Amino acid sequence: MAQTTPPQAAAAQTICWIDGKILPASEARIPVLDHGFLFGDGVFEGIRVTRRGIFRFPDHMKRLETAARAIGLTVPGGFERVHDAARETTRAWGPREGYLRLIVTRGIGALGIDPSTCPEPAIVCIATGAAPLSPEKAARGLDLITSSLRRPPADVLDPRVKSLNYLNNVLAKREASVRGADDALVLNGRGLIAECSATNIFALSGRTLDTPPTTDGALEGLTRRTVMELAVEQGLEMRERSLGRFDLYAADAVFLTGTRAGIVPVGSLDGSAISTAGWPILRALSEAFDQRAEALSTPVG
Repeated sequence: MAQTTPPQAAAAQTICWIDGKILPASEARIPVLDHGFLFGDGVFEGIRVTRRGIFRFPDHMKRLETAARAIGLTVPGGFERVHDAARETTRAWGPREGYLRLIVTRGIGALGIDPSTCPEPAIVCIATGAAPLSPEKAARGLDLITSSLRRPPADVLDPRVKSLNYLNNVLAKREASVRGADDALVLNGRGLIAECSATNIFALSGRTLDTPPTTDGALEGLTRRTVMELAVEQGLEMRERSLGRFDLYAADAVFLTGTRAGIVPVGSLDGSAISTAGWPILRALSEAFDQRAEALSTPVG
C-alpha cells in the first residue's frame, strides 16, 4: 500500500509517486542507469486533474499502453500497476485542479542502448498545479514564431508515441524563448503545420474549425479530441485538414489546446497579428470545455 501525504500537507508542493510511496518531488530520486534518464527510452502521459478526478482516464491509459506497445515496452503483471500509480497520486493530490505526469521508463540497465539489459520498467507519477494564463496573455493571446526546426516524420519517430525523447519539442520551445515569443509553431518536412512545441493548434474561419491531421505530425491530443467533439455539438463544421501559415493569417481566431494549458488564444505569428473576430466562439468553446472536463473525469475515491 502506498504511503500518501494528506492533501492538506501536499497543497503547496509538487508531489511524486515512486516505488509505491508518495513524497515531495524534490525528494524523489531515480538511478543514473535508468534508460529513461540515459536515452529517453520510455513513454509518458500528461493528464489533467479536475476537482472530480482524472480527465479522460481510460483514454489516457489506452494511449499510454499503445505507445508502450509501439516501442516494445511491457510491464510485468500488466498496466494496472500504472493505473494504480495514477490513482494513488491523484488521491494524495486531493480534489483540486492539477496536472499528472505519468511516466514508464525502460528501467535500469547496462550503460549501453540495448534495451534487453533492462529487466523491469520503472513507473513514476508526478502531480503539480495547473498553469493558467496571466490575465494579460488571456486578453491579447500568445505570441508565436515559426520554428526553424521540423517535426520528424513518422518513419523516423512517430509523433503519436509520447516518448521521453522530447528534444525536438524542447529546442522549438527554446527557440521561441530566445526570439522573445511564448511558443513556436512547428512545421513538418513539407512545410505544413504539425502543431506547436507541445500543444495542438486550431484555426477558426466563420463557423468552420480546422486542425492539422495526425498524418502531418500532430499528436492525437485528448484535449484536442474533446474540443473537436464540442465543436460539432455547438454546430461548427469540424475538419481535420492540412494547414499552412497562410491559413492562420486568414483565420478569424487561432488557438492552442493542451492538457495543462487547456484552450489558449493566439495573438500573433512571427510579429503579425492574428484576428480576434472569432473570439466569442472561442470563449464559448472554452466555457464548454471546462464543464466537459469535469464530466469526463474519473473519480478515484
